[in-house]
Amino acid sequence: MELKQIKRLEKNARNALRNSYGPYSRFRVGCALLAASGNLYTGCNIENASYGLTICAERVALFNAISHGEREFNAIAIVSEKDRAYPCGACLQVMSEFAPDLVIIIFDNKHKIKVVKLKELLPKAFVIKNKKHKQ
Repeated sequence: MELKQIKRLEKNARNALRNSYGPYSRFRVGCALLAASGNLYTGCNIENASYGLTICAERVALFNAISHGEREFNAIAIVSEKDRAYPCGACLQVMSEFAPDLVIIIFDNKHKIKVVKLKELLPKAFVIKNKKHKQ
């Protein structure tokens, strides 16, 4: 992945972070998802007083992209105001449905990056092998 693409992803993820709603955990996250089409989709975490209804930035971005017709993804950049924010298990599982080879770029608050593949973080994703077709 080119440095120009990584910088674009980081910039958009940091912009998305501004919209994060995290009054309970005070852990705000933003992300930018690069679709195979070249389109970029962002997301931020949105908390709720009923903690189980909280949604992570990664799933917001992914669901935004899917709702716009995207089905294939190349990379996602994740930023937080604190240290590195790795995707939770639920986000990894949802991402694996659409992009098992996704590149995950995680920025810390000093702009240092860690690049990993989704399969490294979730090596045994739950999959249905007899899916007849992708919608």
